[in-house]
This record gives sequence, structure tokens and C-alpha cells, in this order.
Amino acid sequence: MAHRTRRGGRAARTGDGPRRRRLSMRLLLPVLVLAALMAMLMLRGYVHSEILADHRVRSEAAADKVPQKILDGGPVIDTRGGRTTTLKVRDHRLVLTFDDGPDPVWTPKVLDVLKKHHAHAVFFVTGTMTSRYPDLVRRMVAEGHEVGLHTFNHPDLSFQSRKRIDWELSQNQLAITGAAGIRTSLFRPPYSSFADAMDNRSWPVTRYIGTRGYITVVTSVDSEDWRRPGVGQITRNATPKGGKGAIVLMHDSGGDRHQTVQALDRLLPQLKADGYAFDNLTEALDAPSAHTPVTGVGLWKGKAWIFLVQASDEITGVLVVGLAVIGSLVIARFGLMFVLSGVHARRVRRRGFRWGPPVTEPVSVLVPAYNEAKCIENTVRSLMESEHPIEILVIDDGSADGTARLVESMGLPEVRVIRQLNAGKPAALNRGLANARHDIIVMMDGDTVFEPSTVRELVQPFGDRRVGAVAGNAKVGNRDTLIGAWQHIEYVMGFNLDRRMYDVLRCMPTIPGAVGAFRRTALERVGGMSDDTLAEDTDITMAMHRDGWRVVYAEKARAWTEAPESVQQLWSQRYRWSYGTMQAIWKHRRALVERGPSGRFGRVGLPLVSLFMVLAPLLAPLIDIFLLYGLIFGPTGKTVAAWFGVLAIQAVCAGYSFALDRESPAPLVSLPLQQILYRQLMYVVLLQSWITALTGGRLRWQKLRRKGGVSAPPATAPAPRGEVLDGRPVR
Repeated sequence: MAHRTRRGGRAARTGDGPRRRRLSMRLLLPVLVLAALMAMLMLRGYVHSEILADHRVRSEAAADKVPQKILDGGPVIDTRGGRTTTLKVRDHRLVLTFDDGPDPVWTPKVLDVLKKHHAHAVFFVTGTMTSRYPDLVRRMVAEGHEVGLHTFNHPDLSFQSRKRIDWELSQNQLAITGAAGIRTSLFRPPYSSFADAMDNRSWPVTRYIGTRGYITVVTSVDSEDWRRPGVGQITRNATPKGGKGAIVLMHDSGGDRHQTVQALDRLLPQLKADGYAFDNLTEALDAPSAHTPVTGVGLWKGKAWIFLVQASDEITGVLVVGLAVIGSLVIARFGLMFVLSGVHARRVRRRGFRWGPPVTEPVSVLVPAYNEAKCIENTVRSLMESEHPIEILVIDDGSADGTARLVESMGLPEVRVIRQLNAGKPAALNRGLANARHDIIVMMDGDTVFEPSTVRELVQPFGDRRVGAVAGNAKVGNRDTLIGAWQHIEYVMGFNLDRRMYDVLRCMPTIPGAVGAFRRTALERVGGMSDDTLAEDTDITMAMHRDGWRVVYAEKARAWTEAPESVQQLWSQRYRWSYGTMQAIWKHRRALVERGPSGRFGRVGLPLVSLFMVLAPLLAPLIDIFLLYGLIFGPTGKTVAAWFGVLAIQAVCAGYSFALDRESPAPLVSLPLQQILYRQLMYVVLLQSWITALTGGRLRWQKLRRKGGVSAPPATAPAPRGEVLDGRPVR
């Protein structure tokens, strides 16, 4: 990947203060977006989930503390202002009440039947359902029906504190206000029945409800439609005896209510023929309407609540699609890597495999260096141990730390130092290319060290005249820290296993800047290194594919590089890589519609790179977001199982990649934590890259601080065909 891009500008050389400010600003918007998405998901879970509901129901208790006139009275109980009165509905007046809605399926059917028979009713709605389906509550009010509170989450209030009761009432009222622009004074307790069922536990709640300004409405006739006993039985249950007035309990939610709808359609004409009027409650009691219009701040609070709930539903729907996409991408990617990397390993390790005639001719090694005084000596000395004949060109790109003088003072043969004003890595590489003597060009970074066999292994694929470029095996040398160990996992599993897959598919997107080789004629045909993007290595690789050259992977050509050792430096590096990759994809987008090798790369390579390197990291945090959602709202077991299933797939591929690279599996112990934290980091990186791209911003180069902690690995004998050297860096 691109370790370095165009340098310049005072920002690249200022102190830590400005960098910290830029980092905080760059992080702010992505973090806010992630927090907003998480908040929307939590709101959706809060409104939808049954996990938060309290389903406890009290058994019948004594009623000696309940006034007898309440037990003997009507179904409308008024305890406002210290009153203790009840009201009954007059004869031949029927108040139909529907609980637990609104329901998107059954409530419209109930409303249609009521409208068909010119009847009014009272709907005792819950806050959760009203928040989700506000249009139905708006329709109820518009068609002359009354609505009442049925709490927000439908708990038995006798179990709840006064604070919880107030919350259930206020949230339910807020939802109704947002849906229909009104407040209501009607309330029905969940799990209530008749007035004579009031007991010592429910009566204090009823009194308290009155102090909050509500009239409690229970029932006098229960249709028992919740039992689904059949249309005929529901009709008989809902019919009052002897022409008496009644408040009839029915349900428009909570399950299949087709019997309720059919019974209602049969009940209304029958009772109308018997002289009944079907009014809402206040009409039946000849009382003022229970609805009060809401204006001002209260109305806007309600509308804001409904808007947020609706937005959370829409956003969650999009996130669920995104989760399905990322799940499919994870499985597809690791499936492809697992299968195709095995094909690659068997191909290059089979007995007698050769790219072509052995490549023994000398090669030129280009080392672009910018302020690499801490690392350059180790880099150059590792090259001097090369088993393959080389010339070394160190191109000093305007370093201010004496990098060029340090190399010159080493007095090593076959090492030339080329100085230039600061112009960026692509310019430095082109300058080196112009001064190179040989036809095969090896490129590396100034903070990287090679094993003695690296150059030899890296150039052997050029025995095939179709090969224009070769990617080596970049490894993390400073893996003794947690961040270093995590990057070691990423390099072995993410980068090198990817390269095996892309090699088989013949669409490798990137030759790493730390270790890559090119045929001079191929470089010259595509115009050399370009500074059009921040990922010049990805750019040149894509250009090679489009020009018809093969780009392959040499797994035994190992290079040890110093990875960033802080989160800030890691973030800066990955931000640059991600943005540069997006630039390269956009630059080579015409390959999608071209013919020949360019079209093949455009229709195979570009989609894979876009899916696996841009879209997948951007969506990957959804895996952890939905894990948190599932732990809070459920289903917990299935959520945890799915999360660990994805982790298991990653662990299998990681173990396989470590085995292919002959690496110790010990670092994989931290794989779960690495996956969680890296997903969030890559989200921030990718989102900020998208923001930068969409706003037309330009990313400035920031020099990563190196410690020079990676030195040349010990010299080893050439590996026999089919084996892999277990080279390790000497610290």
C-alpha cells in the first residue's frame, strides 16, 4: 500500500498541536454519524422491542379498601380533583372500545367497518404502536373517533412506581400529540376488566391517575375476542342484555383479529336494528370532547418524537440491508480467499513449478527516502546482503534530517544517492527510474528491510514475459506492541491472503510500496509513476492491468516494514490509503466499459476492490452495532451466535493464512478485539474518505514518525523449491 505520497506544505512539518486539532475535526463527523446511527437503532429497539416491556400481571387481591360505590358503579371512573364518582352509559347507547392498537393490518379494517356503518368508537392506543403507525391515529381522530391512553409499553401499573406511571402516561400522550395534534383525557389501564374487579392494588393507581387529570374507563361488556371463540360467539358476547347501554371491550391489535372484524360487521347492523346508537364515549355521556388541541412547543415535541421514530424505522431498514450486504461480503470474501489462496499455494509449491528461465540478471533497487535517518541504514545494509546482484539507488526527496549524508557516509559499493528538492514519492521513483541501469526495477520504502533472498524471489516471475509487475510479501516488523500485533494479523490475513486470491483471479489491485518489482518497459508504457492519487502503488498496478500485463504475487519475497505504533498514526496512514484507493478506482473507472485486458480488469478487479476494500470496511461496524442491539433488545442468543459465527469464519481464514505464511498463531488470541476495534477504525477512515471525496477536499501528506526499530533479518540459506523461509526481524 502507499506508505508515502506528495509531500509539502507547512502542515507536514509542524508540531503535534495542529495535527491533534485536525485529527479531532476529521474524527468528529464520522463519530457523530456513527453515534446518530446507534441512537436511531436504540430508539427503534426501544419502541419495538418486547424485551423492555413488563409483562407481570397481578393476581386478584382483596377489595376492602375500594369504595363500594366504585365496585357497584359504572365503567367510567372519575377521581379528578379528589372526586370518587362513576358514570354509566344510557340505555341503547353502545360505546365500542378497541385496545392495544393501532395495528397496520387490523386497525384499518376496523375503521373501514365503522365507517361503513356510520359508527364511532374509542381506541385505547399504546405509545409504542402510535409512534410506529401515527397515520392510523390521525385517521381515527379525523373520522370522529376518540382515542385514549393505554400506556406506552402496556405494563400492569400496580407493579410500577409513580415515576414510571408518569412516564407511561407522558410518553403515550407525546405519541398521540405527535400523531394527531391532540391531548386526551381518557385512560384505560392494561389488563383491566370491570369496575367490580377493582381491588386494593389497582384502586390506588386509579386514584393517582385521576390526580394527573385522566378519567379511567374500564368496561361493562367483554366480547372476549382475544380468545378467538368464533364470529358468532364474539357477536353474542358483545350484545348487551335488555337494551342496556354498555362499554364493549374489543381489540384491534395483538394478533389475528379477522374474527373481530367479521363480528363487528355483523354486530353493528343487528344492534342498529334494535335501536342502538354507536357513539364515542363523550357523545354517549353527553360530555365535552375528551380531545384538546395542542399548539406551540408541545405540538412540536410530539411531531419531533414521531419524526425520530419514523426515521429510526427507515434507517434501521437501511442498516438491516447493510448488515445483510456486509454479511454476504464477509462470507464471500473469506470463502474466495480460502479457496483461491489454496489454489495459489498448490500452484507455486508444486514440484517443478517455474515461472520460466531463472532470472539472474542484475536489477535496480529504488529506495525513495524522506526524513528516514532513523531507518535508512538498516534498509541499505539489508540490501547489501542480497543474494541477487543489484544496484541500489537512494533518492533523497528533500530530507531535512541528513538522510542523504548518512547513506553517503556508509561508503558502500553499488549504492548511489540521488538528491532532489521535495517533490513527493512518485517524482522520486521516476527520478530513480531515469537513473537506473537495469531492466528490472525493484521498489521499496526507506523504512523497510529485505531478507537476503527477497530480491531473488521477487524477480523470478519475470521469467514469464507476460509478467509486468510482482507484489512481494510485506510483513510487520514491530509486532511487539498490541497495535503492531493487530497490524501483523491484518497484513498476513487481509493483505497477503487477498493477494493470493487476486493473483489467481488475475486482478491484483495493489503492489505494496514496501516490496514490489516492475519490468522497465511496462513502467514506461504506462507513463511511469503518477501523482494523480494518494495511492501511487494502487494507481500503477491498475494501469499495468489495463495495459495487458500480468501482475503476480511472490509470497517468499518477504520485506519487513515498520508499522505505525499509535492510533493517530495508524488512522492517518489508513485514511491516506483509503482515499488513495478511492481515487485510483475513480481514475480507472473507464475500464468498466473498455474491451480487452482493461475491460477484464474493469469488470472483475474494480468491482472486487470496490466491494472488499471500500464498501465492506464502511459497513463492517454494523456487525458490532447489531451485536449491541441484540444484547439489549434481543434475540440475544441468535445475535451472539451470529456474531461468533462471523468471527469463526474470520478465525478459520486467519489460521489458514498464518499456516500458509508459516507464522506462529499466537497473535490470533487477540483476533476478536482486533476485529471489533479495526472495524470502527476502518469505518471512520472510509467515511471520512467519502466525505473528503464528495466535498472535493484534498488530503495533505503527513509524515509518519518512525523509530527505526526494524533491522535486517539474519542471513539464511536459499530455500529449496516448495519451502518457505521463516525469516524473522532482528530488533
